[in-house]
Amino acid sequence: MSLYRDEGVVLRTQKLGEADRIITILARRTGKIRAVAKGVRRTTSRFGGRLEPFTHVDVQLHTGRTLDVVTQAETIRPYGEALASDYPRYTAGSAMLETADRLTHGEKEPALRQFLLLVGGLRTLAEREHEARLVLDAYFLRSLAVAGYAPALEACAKCQAPAIRAFAIVAGGVVCGACKPAGAVVPAGETIRLMTALLRGDWATADASESRHRGECSGLVAAYLQWHLEHGIRSLRHVEREPV
Repeated sequence: MSLYRDEGVVLRTQKLGEADRIITILARRTGKIRAVAKGVRRTTSRFGGRLEPFTHVDVQLHTGRTLDVVTQAETIRPYGEALASDYPRYTAGSAMLETADRLTHGEKEPALRQFLLLVGGLRTLAEREHEARLVLDAYFLRSLAVAGYAPALEACAKCQAPAIRAFAIVAGGVVCGACKPAGAVVPAGETIRLMTALLRGDWATADASESRHRGECSGLVAAYLQWHLEHGIRSLRHVEREPV
């Protein structure tokens, strides 16, 4: 029996049989893991609530033929407890978990930067220092950048001209007037500056932004993310947006 240990964040769970669950974890060293937690749905389970979504957990597993099996689990930080009583933060966190799952395609392929971004995003949500949707948009932009899909925000995505006129998802970000394709939108300059601040972690600028620019930013970031994932993020329909 091959044992290994890692720390990770529980992304989702799925019922298996009468008492078991399949747990999907994004782990620091191993990457995405799908493993069986046996008996976890019983009230007498030794795992208790340690293998629920949002939980940062230290786990020991043994390698199975199709799915690994969780043998030990210790909570590092239960982010779900901090978010459960705050609907905007809980739904933003749910969208983070779903996005992390979608952006880490293969199982057991190291994804350290995605893991660190997810932990950092959940911690920032739990600490409540910044508005929930700003934290979520920052997480979306940075996780896309790690995956190689960072939007161009300072020069035309096609010709690198500095005079930007619009934002075009299919072009990869901002574009100049000459490169502007059909369907491109023309956001406020403050909206692009907000996106840049969120990508860079400039919270002073982001926190000082106006509600209408936050709303426009959220719409662009969500559309850009889902276009690159080629699939909608179901959790986003529950996320509360800033009014435009």
